[in-house]
Amino acid sequence: MKRVAWIYHPDYLLHTPLFEHPESPERLVAITDHLGRAGLIDRMVPVTPEYPEDADILSVHDREYLNRLESACRRGDLTLDSEDTYINRHSYNIAHLSAGGAIAGAKAVAEGTVDSAFCAIRPPGHHAGRDVGMGFCLLNNVAVAARYLQARHGVGKVLIVDWDVHHGNGTQNIFLEDPTVFYFSIHEHPTFLYPGTGRRWEIGKGKGEGATLNAPMAPGAGDAEYRTTFEQMLEPAVERFRPEIILVSAGFDAHRDDPLADLQVTEEGFRFMTRHVLALADRFCGGKVVSILEGGYETTSLTSCIELHVRELLGE
Repeated sequence: MKRVAWIYHPDYLLHTPLFEHPESPERLVAITDHLGRAGLIDRMVPVTPEYPEDADILSVHDREYLNRLESACRRGDLTLDSEDTYINRHSYNIAHLSAGGAIAGAKAVAEGTVDSAFCAIRPPGHHAGRDVGMGFCLLNNVAVAARYLQARHGVGKVLIVDWDVHHGNGTQNIFLEDPTVFYFSIHEHPTFLYPGTGRRWEIGKGKGEGATLNAPMAPGAGDAEYRTTFEQMLEPAVERFRPEIILVSAGFDAHRDDPLADLQVTEEGFRFMTRHVLALADRFCGGKVVSILEGGYETTSLTSCIELHVRELLGE
């Protein structure tokens, strides 16, 4: 059985909306309850996240943005930058703790304590840009983890695989001109779904041209289309890039039962994607994978998909 870090902190539940919202603490409650009943948490290596150092956050986000986020939380504002991105008085700290969770997973894998990590963290991150919060996201967790690995562990090339149903516009923009971070996103077509980015011709800029790969899926696409895309688009790109570690923006909202999109991916589709990423990691980077929770808003499908995801990480 492989060693998998379990990254979680009960304070993640303090980031709570004051109005009805799909990104709620109940998501993590459902995940922890389900994995606990399945006996999977006991089989993972518990790692308690800590608050990150300022330098690790500032490697991704502007100081002015962080000051604005902190002030808005202290004032008691209900949202930040867009009406869908809620905050409360705890959100500044918990967003940092969420980024700290991604760092904790990355650290454990980079140091060889574990083979892989699953970071059950919130708020999610892949829509957050250098100076803006949006799409339920305040700090870009996966981007912070990537920069942490490069700065603190000497990692040269990082692959980010984003299978959340929404395009990770924040992650793409942060690394748009960086050839050392390859960003792959498979998502529902931007014509039909938020945030309206992630078309095939978005491939990076300047030195980063060719280090962004988008695979938009038409509404109704499911397991077969995802399998073809991973085999025919992602795999050749990884062979060319040859990453030293793989980070996964692991959203589970492409599931056919999720209310926020129109794709038809099943549990078996997520099992295949996990297996495929692990196989690529075994070939190119010693099996190093850090999975970081993003979306997924129907708790039954969310928890069943994560159970299969974790079982694959464990090598069952």
